[in-house]
Amino acid sequence: MFSVSDKAIAVAELREHMSAPAAGGFCVFEGWVRNENEGRSVERLEYEVYEPLAIKEGENVLAEAKQRFPYLQARCVHRAGILEIGDCAVWVGVAAAHREEAFKACRYIIDEIKTRLPIWKKEHYVDGDSGWVDCERCAAHGGGR
Repeated sequence: MFSVSDKAIAVAELREHMSAPAAGGFCVFEGWVRNENEGRSVERLEYEVYEPLAIKEGENVLAEAKQRFPYLQARCVHRAGILEIGDCAVWVGVAAAHREEAFKACRYIIDEIKTRLPIWKKEHYVDGDSGWVDCERCAAHGGGR
């Protein structure tokens, strides 16, 4: 299940709902807002999401991961809106019978989400400037981040 949230990601609650009696492995990835990027001091982030397409493509990513790395449960939540330093921007959790499938599925999901979904990140810098992250590269390669 993939979702977009304009509120803080409830990490503990998500983890609670991921238990599966047949799971021998559970892998989580959390992406946090950091205070620096490429030598610039970051004050906060802003994510814009084209939600209908993001949800559809996010669900496709989770389905593909299940075919490649048969997991028992997977969930991904991505934030939208204004985020402060230390906030969780994206959460991926995967429960699988074995750790290898959990690790590989989790890695596949976050990599594909960051490459394929219409989610754009704007950094707001301490000096008052702001800018969309990787927009030049996205335009050159025809993709979005």
